[in-house]
Amino acid sequence: MRRSLGSTIDPGVFGVSLGISMLFVLWGVFFTDNLSAVASAALGFLIDAFGWVFILATFAFLVFVIFLAFSRYGRIKLGTDDDEPEFRTSSWVAMMFSVGMGIGLMFYGVAEPISHMSAPPNGLAKPGTEAAAGLAMEYSYFHWALHPWAIYAVVGLSLAYFTFRKGKRNLISSAFYPILGNRVDGPAGKAIDTLAIFATLFGTATSLGLGALQINGGLNYLWDVPNSTAVAILVIAVMTALFILSAVSGVHRGIQWLSNVNMVLAVVLVLFLLVVGPTVFILNTFTESIGGYVSNLVPMSFRTAAFSDADWLASWTIFYWAWWISWTPFVGTFIARISKGRTIREFILGVLVVPSVVTFVWFGVLGGTAINLELSGGATLPTPWRRARPWRCSPPSTSSRWPR
Repeated sequence: MRRSLGSTIDPGVFGVSLGISMLFVLWGVFFTDNLSAVASAALGFLIDAFGWVFILATFAFLVFVIFLAFSRYGRIKLGTDDDEPEFRTSSWVAMMFSVGMGIGLMFYGVAEPISHMSAPPNGLAKPGTEAAAGLAMEYSYFHWALHPWAIYAVVGLSLAYFTFRKGKRNLISSAFYPILGNRVDGPAGKAIDTLAIFATLFGTATSLGLGALQINGGLNYLWDVPNSTAVAILVIAVMTALFILSAVSGVHRGIQWLSNVNMVLAVVLVLFLLVVGPTVFILNTFTESIGGYVSNLVPMSFRTAAFSDADWLASWTIFYWAWWISWTPFVGTFIARISKGRTIREFILGVLVVPSVVTFVWFGVLGGTAINLELSGGATLPTPWRRARPWRCSPPSTSSRWPR
């Protein structure tokens, strides 16, 4: 059953969400320091008190989707038994990958391996050494591969199932139908959808902020454009306008076209660096770090602040898990929308495995190149500013060379 976009939007949910969002924007504009203090305190409390919940839940999501993929439920089709996939597999992968992690990978492809190399996770290696470099790659894979995509897969699969198999609306509240029944169409469902929009607001703000910082840094490096708040705001405005244009054009036109172009450009960039960069070192780093990641996957998944560096975990692993979860209403809804006609097994393997492999290659090439420059003395890369807890550190000043 295909529904128009208008039929999925409730005026009440839209109005309340818009009103709350505007209040936060006004709060930030006129009482910036107060909002920063309140948000920092709230985020700090949640991560300090419930960090273990994020860690357990994220690993549980990974185990759950792997079980579904290889169980008898994997043969169930997301739609009627006669439905065929709406998009070819290459476009399907490109769209969900671009929506799920586009800006983040561009920003952290180099930044995170270098960050962990200069400040090894939980003090497990000496900073700046080859051991720290290997550990840095393993944790970069850990934060960007299987676990986040398992979070997306759980939400996207539940929405796709209820939308295409049960005829419900592609809304977060539909996933709660087994619990709430028809009440998902009432106030309870509207409250869930409003909360989902509100959560997405914070995830989007983080991603846009990272993208704007990176673009501003690049413009400054190439053409001496000032690193300033005004330029960052202008960049965000342009990015928002482009996003709206692609969304209005529809999934089959603008979004699919931009996603395919984005994937082609990413492949060209990776191949260029692989060929002109330290090819043998990149391949060796990729191979060894994959082995380290697989062998340490379970210990990394259960590492908490009890016997580890609480500040490091809070500023990286737990912060990431919270960030991915805040993105799930948006990414999950979109992945569900483009996955009609695929089986549960095909959906999970496509959402979980393919993006993870691309992530391994991306970090292996970009991160491996940066680490090689650092170890060989070919370049002295700046120490990333995100070294303390993200809610306790300041962004780089206008004179800072990070991020570039």
